[in-house]
Amino acid sequence: MSPRFRLPGQALRLAGLAVCAVLAIRGTSVQAQPAQPVQAQPVPGGVPQADSARIVAVVNGDVVSHGDVDNRRRLFALSTGLPTSQEVLDRLTPQITRDLVDERLRLQEVQRRRIVVTDQEIAKAIEEVETRNGMPPGTLRHRLSADGVELRTLIDQIRVQIGWSRVLHQVLGAQTEVSDADIAEQERLLKEQTGQPEYRVSEIFVPVENPAHAEEAQRFADTVIQQLRAGASFGVAAAEFSQNQTALQGGDLGWRQPNQMDPQVLRVLQEMPVGAVSNPIRVPGGISIVTLHGKREIGHEEVTVLQVRQAFWRFTSPLNQSNPTAQQKQVLEQTTKLSASARSCDDVEAANKAAGSGRPSSPGDVPLESTTGPMRGVLEKLVPGKASPPLVAEDGIEVLMLCSREQKNLGIPTRQELTERILSERVELASRQLMRDLQRRGVLDLRS
Repeated sequence: MSPRFRLPGQALRLAGLAVCAVLAIRGTSVQAQPAQPVQAQPVPGGVPQADSARIVAVVNGDVVSHGDVDNRRRLFALSTGLPTSQEVLDRLTPQITRDLVDERLRLQEVQRRRIVVTDQEIAKAIEEVETRNGMPPGTLRHRLSADGVELRTLIDQIRVQIGWSRVLHQVLGAQTEVSDADIAEQERLLKEQTGQPEYRVSEIFVPVENPAHAEEAQRFADTVIQQLRAGASFGVAAAEFSQNQTALQGGDLGWRQPNQMDPQVLRVLQEMPVGAVSNPIRVPGGISIVTLHGKREIGHEEVTVLQVRQAFWRFTSPLNQSNPTAQQKQVLEQTTKLSASARSCDDVEAANKAAGSGRPSSPGDVPLESTTGPMRGVLEKLVPGKASPPLVAEDGIEVLMLCSREQKNLGIPTRQELTERILSERVELASRQLMRDLQRRGVLDLRS
């Protein structure tokens, strides 16, 4: 199923979308300030108040408290569907602590360069995550608090990720500009590899700076993989704990050719079925966990690409099909009228704006072959100038309209895609090099 659409009757997985949903925190003041120890509130199974301020690490004078670690490990457990039992939380603690140490190093570099991440930028990032997941604002804010996770834990993480991206932009300088010669070289390499396989991949990267910590990282990776194979969202886990710069995009690396990947990762991908999650893969600098979204031949992927508009009305409460509310009945009436009267994509786009759900009207290019199940059937039947019937889900109803249908060869990347690919590789390399430098120069005191 295309991630751009929601199937009729499809319910949200709490475990898979927890992090994305708890980002929906409107009006929260977020300043680019040094992190302070968390004073956690007592929660069932949580850290006692007296123990919350206990120091577990000092990073160039900044403290990481036991409360900080507890908040982050609980957030991870909620995100991936792990139980928040003491045994599970204790198993997560070593890797979570090291992740927080690295986060402090990044934050300090952001502050040293006088980079400020504003409230508005945080709000925009939150809104984008909400929109991508079709979620109303604030859905799980109270759930997060009830499960013993400080709201600031999540906001601090987003702030550091955005600030670190700015740091890397400064470090790269002129290298953020991709030249015509750079693109021509990429096109030449692709032409030489025409017909060879390439892979659509997402990655979670767990760094191992010190060989003495390799066993802890391995245990952490095993825990993550166990939850991913049980149904937890790969994108959420990547956003929470991957140390790659693709973390904010859910670890999505896009299409990768064999010469762009670590040989160990490539060997695994060559044997993996689409949709599988790998075992931990040792690579230079750490451990890689990958999932395979698709395989194709370089230069060859003829697909039917649809341009669609969607209008979505959100329910004010989850749908109970045997007892719909008055608001839900009203929404069904509105969408039924739209389905009968809409004659163009402009009509549907205007209706979506009037509905005010926050979901974008255009999902972008939709490859028909990438959709499955009931949605595939809906899309195949669409014709220009005639809207779909109302498509009912637990959280609302949408109506679709086909704007165009054309054949494209997606195996030939566009100039923009090549530019993004080149820049992504440069950013990732710069990030790892700078982190190694900060770790070497840092004064770190890890306590038991």
